[in-house]
Amino acid sequence: MADNMFSELSRVIEQVGKDKGIDRQVIVDAVIQGMLLAARKKYGTYREIEASYNEETGEIELYEFKEVIEREKFIDEEVEIPLDEALKLDPGAQLNDSIGIKMDASDLGRIAAQTAKQIILQKVRDAEREIIFNEFESRKGEIASGIARRVEKGAIVVDLGRTEAFIPPREQIPGEVYKPGDRIQGFLSEVRQTTRGPQIIMSRADERYLMKLFEMEVPEIYDGIVEIMAAAREPGARAKIAVRSKDSAVDPVGACVGMKGSRVQQIVQELKGEKIDIVPWNEDITRFAANALAPAEISRIFLDEDNKELEIVVPDNQLSLAIGKKGQNVRLAAKLTGWRIDILSESAASARTAEAIFNLMLIPGMNQTMAQNIFQSGFGTFQAVAQASSEEIMTIPGYEDPEKAGKLIADAKAVLEKYQSEGLPIPSAPTTQAQPAKTSTDAKSQADLRLKQEMEKLQAQEEAHREGAGANEETE
Repeated sequence: MADNMFSELSRVIEQVGKDKGIDRQVIVDAVIQGMLLAARKKYGTYREIEASYNEETGEIELYEFKEVIEREKFIDEEVEIPLDEALKLDPGAQLNDSIGIKMDASDLGRIAAQTAKQIILQKVRDAEREIIFNEFESRKGEIASGIARRVEKGAIVVDLGRTEAFIPPREQIPGEVYKPGDRIQGFLSEVRQTTRGPQIIMSRADERYLMKLFEMEVPEIYDGIVEIMAAAREPGARAKIAVRSKDSAVDPVGACVGMKGSRVQQIVQELKGEKIDIVPWNEDITRFAANALAPAEISRIFLDEDNKELEIVVPDNQLSLAIGKKGQNVRLAAKLTGWRIDILSESAASARTAEAIFNLMLIPGMNQTMAQNIFQSGFGTFQAVAQASSEEIMTIPGYEDPEKAGKLIADAKAVLEKYQSEGLPIPSAPTTQAQPAKTSTDAKSQADLRLKQEMEKLQAQEEAHREGAGANEETE
């Protein structure tokens, strides 16, 4: 049986290579390795045996190598051969040479042939896995389509033809349900080589899937005229994508929307109704953030470049629109821009400004204009002023002089020590009953007016206190 196998070996190698699409040399190497293992299993590992494939005969040839020694020193026939016998096999043999002696491969028998077959099959499987891994590794970052087969531990198993892919629960669009046999599309996000073969992870929730869909649907993106700068998604609910054009004649948003919304609508349908905001990208972060928060109107934006934070003030009637349902709009805008975003209404911002100015005016000699300059320079309380360095205070308009900066810090520290030593709470700006916000209301003016009224009241109280103290002295 072994003879038959080896006589047909060449045909088998060709057939397996053709059927499996595997390089012929890979199969030949597998056959050689299998026969070598079988030979060593039968004859022992201490014997030096080598195997090779004879292209002409289509057979595996086994050679046993022995050391040529003098007849008088000959001991072990397994690894040694006397010189006189070696000369019969090879007239050019010399002492200490290693001479190869052809072995009869048919002696290996049925077990040897079966061992070789198992090695071949394993090698074929390994080669198939390697081919599949390389194929999908090169396709990583593309969109693939297949048939949903089953669900394993919440993951959808997708038949891609030559192999299967998995869509884990975290990569699925919430609420989507697929039945076996349904066609499903996804983004090839990860390809891993495991002991059980290549593992392919597909995603329908990845931002890159959204970007790839736009690339497929919008020719201007595919051609590189329009560029996708960023994308943010809450899968199945809403997404934002930022685009810019390299050609001033091409409107990037219009290109992505398409005629009567045809292009973006195709993508929305593929994502099961996910709403998509297409945002014009701008290198100016304040303008980009305003675009990202659309359709909400923006009043003012304050930025902290060091911490990449934005504070955005919106009209009171735009607050809920800017924040979005359960914070969705501002959350996506923050993800799209890469900056932390805080949203404040006009009235809340004005109230906070009034509170800060009231607090800063507790510093002796402080007036409202100076307090506003300090607040606008990033110091919201006299405590912050007390803890600041002279260099930081000197950035405030009116305090560029080191002496003035030092005096401001000293005055702030004195106020802080006074309240701490007396154990008194630091007073806060008086508040009035909150009124419904009106679009035309100037909230800051109202806050300033309230602050002025309260300051006049405090001054009147101080004067009354001083007059009372003077009267006591006259009585005494």
